[in-house]
Amino acid sequence: MHIMKPITSPSFFIAAACILLSACAVGPDYQKPEVAKTAYAGDTYKELGDWKPAQPADAIGRGAWWEIFGDPVLNDLERQVDVSNQSLAQAEAQYRQARATVNAAHAGYWPTVATSPGVTRSGRYSNANGGTVSGGSSHAGDTYQFPFTASWEPDLWGKVRRTVEGNVANAQASAATLESVRLSLQAELAQNYFQLRIVDEQKRLLDGTVEAYQKSLQLTQNQYNVGVAARADVVQAQTQLKTAQVSAIDSGVQRAQLEHAIALLVGKTPDQLSIAPVKLAIVPPAIPLGVPSQLLERRPDVAAAERQAATANAQIGVAESAWFPSLTLSANAGYQSSALSNWFTAPSRFWSLGPQLAQTLFDGGLRSAQTAQARAAYDAAVANYRETALAAFQNVEDNLAALRILEKEAVAQDDALQSAERFLTITTNQYRAGTVSYLNVVSAQTTAYGNERNAIAILGNRLNDSVALIKALGGGWSTDELPAAKDISQRDPEQITHAQ
Repeated sequence: MHIMKPITSPSFFIAAACILLSACAVGPDYQKPEVAKTAYAGDTYKELGDWKPAQPADAIGRGAWWEIFGDPVLNDLERQVDVSNQSLAQAEAQYRQARATVNAAHAGYWPTVATSPGVTRSGRYSNANGGTVSGGSSHAGDTYQFPFTASWEPDLWGKVRRTVEGNVANAQASAATLESVRLSLQAELAQNYFQLRIVDEQKRLLDGTVEAYQKSLQLTQNQYNVGVAARADVVQAQTQLKTAQVSAIDSGVQRAQLEHAIALLVGKTPDQLSIAPVKLAIVPPAIPLGVPSQLLERRPDVAAAERQAATANAQIGVAESAWFPSLTLSANAGYQSSALSNWFTAPSRFWSLGPQLAQTLFDGGLRSAQTAQARAAYDAAVANYRETALAAFQNVEDNLAALRILEKEAVAQDDALQSAERFLTITTNQYRAGTVSYLNVVSAQTTAYGNERNAIAILGNRLNDSVALIKALGGGWSTDELPAAKDISQRDPEQITHAQ
C-alpha cells in the first residue's frame, strides 16, 4: 500500500500562512450611487403649494398606515392581507430563498469533508506458468476501505467574500421587494375599498333620485289630470324615472366586482366575503410628508433597486477573481485492509496531504468578457436605481398636485351643488304654480343630480389619491427595517419580522 510522504517543511507552512493572511478581495468596494444633487438638497416639494400636510407628530404609523383613515372595516381587511394573500406569500418565500443562498455562499469558507466506505472483492485467473488463461485457477480477495477525504480552497482573492457580499445585498433587495409588494397590495385593497364605498354612495344617490323622480312623476300626473300639464310631460317624467332605475341597478355590477377583487386580496373566495353597505363618513386625511431628502430612505422599491446595485458591484469582484490562481489543499486518510479483522487497526491506516495550485493560462477572452459583463450589469443596476428614485419623486409630486387641485375642486363643487339644489327647489315650486314647463324641472333635476354625482366622484378621487400619496411616501416604511447581514445569515429563517 502506497503512502504519500507528507509535506513537513516549515517554510511551506510559513509561506501558506503568509498567503492566507495577505489574502484580499479583488474588485471595487461598493459606494452608494448618487441620484441627483437636487434630490438631496430639496427641503420641500414643488407641488406642495398651499396644501397643508399633517404635522410631524401625526406621522404615518409604521406598517398600519391605513389606520389614518379611521375605518374599522378597512382596518380588519388590511390585517388579513398579511395573513392570507398569496402574492405576498410568494414574495416571502422568495425572500427565504434569497436568505438560503447566503448560507450556501458561506459554505465556501469551509473545507469539504466526505467519506465513502466500501468492500471490494476482486480476483484473477492464472495457469501454472502465471499467465491469465481461461480454465486456470482462481485467486480472489476482499479489500475493506473506510476513507475520509477533505479539500479546502482558501479564499485568497475574495471570491467567496464577494459572493457572500452580493448574496447578502440580494437578500436585502428581496426583503425590500417583499415590503414593496406588501405596500402595493395594501394600497390596492384600500383603493378598491374606497371605490366600493363610492359606488355605495352613488347607489344611495340613485335610490334618492329614483324616489324624487317618482314624486315628480306623481306631480306631473296630477297636473295632467287637472289639465295643467301635457301628456308629453308625463311620458318624459316616466322616461326619466326608468333611466334612473336602470342606472341604480347597473351600479350593482361594479360593486360586485370590487367586492370580489377585495376577496382575492385578502386570500378568500368571493363567496367567503361580504361587505355591507354603510354611509361613507371618511374625509381625506392630512398626510405627513417629511422632506424630499428623506424619500429615498422611505421607499422599499428604491431600497430594493439600491441593494441590487450593490449585488451587481460584488459580482465584479467575483469575475475579477478568476484572473488569479486558485490554491486547493486536499487530504486523504482512513483504513484499508484485505482482512476484516484487521480493518480498523493501526497498520491499516493510510493518509496523504498536498496542495494544488491552478491558473488558467488561456481562455480565449472568457475572463475579459465576464468582467466586462459584470461591469455593464453594475452600470445598468445603477441606472435602474437612479430611475427608480427619480420616479419616486415624480409619484409624490403627482399625487401632491392631484390632492391640492382636487381640494380646491371639491370646494367649488360644493358651491355648485348648493346652487343647483336651490335652483331645483325654485323651479319645482314654479312648476307647481304653473309658471314654467316641465322641461325646466327636468333640466334642474339633471343639473342637481350631475353636481351631486360629481361631488361623490371628487371625494372618491381624493381618497384614491390620498392612498396613492401614502404609497408614494413608502407607507411609513424605512430602510432601518432592512435586515442586517448577520440576521440574514441565521439558519432556518422561517419567520419574517416586520414593523406593525
